[in-house]
Amino acid sequence: MSNLEQAVNRFEDKKSEYIEDLKELVRIPSVSADPDHVEDVKRSAAAVADLLRKRGLENVEILEVEGAHPYAYGDWCHAEGQPTLVLYAHHDVQPIGDPELWKTEPFEPTLGDDGRLYGRGAADDKAGVVVVTSAIDAFLKSAGKLPVNVKVIIEGEEEIGSEHLAAFLKEHRSRFDADALVLTDTGNFDTGIPGITTALRGLVALKVTLRGLRQSLHSGSWGGAVPDAAVGLSRLLATLTDENGDMAIEGMMDSVRSLSAEEREKLEALDEPDEEFRRKAGIVAGSRIMGRSKSVLEKLWHLPAISVNALEASSMKAARNVIVDTASARIGIRTVPNMEQGGTLDKLEAHLKKHSPWGMELIMEREGGGDWWHTETTDPAFGAALEALEEGYGKPAVIMGCGGSIPFVEPFSSQLGGVPSLLIGIEDPYTNAHSENESLHLGDWEKSTRSIIHLFQKMSR
Repeated sequence: MSNLEQAVNRFEDKKSEYIEDLKELVRIPSVSADPDHVEDVKRSAAAVADLLRKRGLENVEILEVEGAHPYAYGDWCHAEGQPTLVLYAHHDVQPIGDPELWKTEPFEPTLGDDGRLYGRGAADDKAGVVVVTSAIDAFLKSAGKLPVNVKVIIEGEEEIGSEHLAAFLKEHRSRFDADALVLTDTGNFDTGIPGITTALRGLVALKVTLRGLRQSLHSGSWGGAVPDAAVGLSRLLATLTDENGDMAIEGMMDSVRSLSAEEREKLEALDEPDEEFRRKAGIVAGSRIMGRSKSVLEKLWHLPAISVNALEASSMKAARNVIVDTASARIGIRTVPNMEQGGTLDKLEAHLKKHSPWGMELIMEREGGGDWWHTETTDPAFGAALEALEEGYGKPAVIMGCGGSIPFVEPFSSQLGGVPSLLIGIEDPYTNAHSENESLHLGDWEKSTRSIIHLFQKMSR
């Protein structure tokens, strides 16, 4: 029996045990955006480090830089003359959102009748962590060695934009010389249909506050004569898009890269019917699909998008008959090639200043963002990955884009000299990443892990 066959067989024997690894990680509420969970993120990093050791990795450490949530690191580098892969995932998770909308306890992993494991981080991205550790264990504990060298880095602040990544790379760059980067933090095209992501949108964000009064006022005594910040902000936000939902910010589309004829042909071959998209997204009856472009996937992968992520004026639970003094919103823009972060925010700020109503005070605060990323697929590593995915899933993989951002990818790839970056998904369209009732399709988790086992073999020389 070959080493590969031994590894696959061990995975089949131990996959229930590997799922328990995932459940243990999901139980830790490692919400990097919440200061109340700082200790939980540290606990999560320690648990990941313990898992790396348990599954056979060496030189395991918690890596930190000042002000950052901790990373976990481990390696196995005894495959002389073979390529070295950096394997990336992250252990931090999003806040739970509205607890009343969860059908299960967010941090108690629960297996549903639909074959999905529910829990915050079950898919994004603690499943990615366990895909990596399980594939490594399957080889090391059966064949006694890996066919390639691996360096595993599990980040602790991806969900807040990897804001300390530059400092982390500066301090720890010497650890990460490699021939390819493998990230298990993206989605598949559909359940059971694997994909390699070659395009990511970037992200910039701006907090906007309108102030019209020194304090809130009685709506009966003052209404009709004083500026209402909530109404003013509503008017301002409405100017950001046109009647189709496309951005209406002057000059925002000027630098957007047009798709080549070949890219458009491939995109149209993948596009799905509007009815299927509406079902996946959960669009309510009567609501339109936004944007002028006919292709849903072009909108999601290759065109910029604007969203209002949060609104704040007063509380519905504590509603009073007042005119509010201030109203705030967080505005996010997903960027694409060749939009630059600073220039995008400059245009957004100029638009808001131009359309700010009634002379109210306008306060704007920029947040850290992440760049868009795009890669070609000519390197042989992509061929190896496509073959490995087909072996693991039993279906050909597709080349696809992703509407989200992974700030880690572009700077890390650049620091490694532009080595091929293989973004291999584990989420499917029903995962609900970042939303309530996040879940992982366990069948796809198994297929993804088998694919990584095959990838190790196919990447060896």
